[in-house]
Amino acid sequence: LGPEATFTHLAGIKRFGSNVAYFPCSSITDVFREIEAERSDYGVVPIENSTEGVISHTLDMFINSDLKICSEIMLEISHNLLARGNIKSIKKVYSKQEVFGQCRIWLEENMPNVPVIEVSSTAKAAEICMEDPAAAAIASELAAKLYGLQIIKKRIEDNINNSTRFLVIAEKSSERTGRDKTSVMFSVKDRVGALYDILRPFSENNINLTKIESRPSGKKVWEYIFFVDLEGHIDDKKVKMVLDELKNHTLFFKVLGSYAKKG
Repeated sequence: LGPEATFTHLAGIKRFGSNVAYFPCSSITDVFREIEAERSDYGVVPIENSTEGVISHTLDMFINSDLKICSEIMLEISHNLLARGNIKSIKKVYSKQEVFGQCRIWLEENMPNVPVIEVSSTAKAAEICMEDPAAAAIASELAAKLYGLQIIKKRIEDNINNSTRFLVIAEKSSERTGRDKTSVMFSVKDRVGALYDILRPFSENNINLTKIESRPSGKKVWEYIFFVDLEGHIDDKKVKMVLDELKNHTLFFKVLGSYAKKG
């Protein structure tokens, strides 16, 4: 998700280093399309933030995509207020919706009457500020350097332990490492106890579930698709057995990938 100096860009650098070619995309959808069209080998997309929770756009993309998760990246997120001038000259603040949520208290206490304007990325916010002396952006230190802005205030995030988890997507999943995680998605019939019955085999086989999220299916009112992260690799005998059983009791089932666990 571009342009350059977004947190997704920083996550990519953390995973792949500086000796690969990075191509910025204008949306999460476009990242998926780049990989599906084989114009890039890997894509990096945000999946959840420790303060604001899941990135629903990314989850929704997996519903109709055949791409696999092959890695995850944990990145500490530090937000900074950037501008050309000083804080008194700021008449509006640009950033992503999720970022405003992560800096809500600071903004309310320090800039209560300044309107916030949502844009596609933190780097796009910084780019806008290059041309507007009355504008500020909430973005990374790298964005300040790249777009020639002053850091008016460092670390304005409300939670100092603010982190974002990113996924690396590709055409294939990863080989077993012995310390893995598997992500799956499924839907079940709307009946009493359906979800309990689906999840019970994981407990019975001592498979730890580290995350469960639900999203509307978009096909039927009050029908949901569940996203689950579990410890283990799809090639582990116990994991494969439970997932094969799960597949037989769901309306829709897909393995999103197995990959090395971080953090």
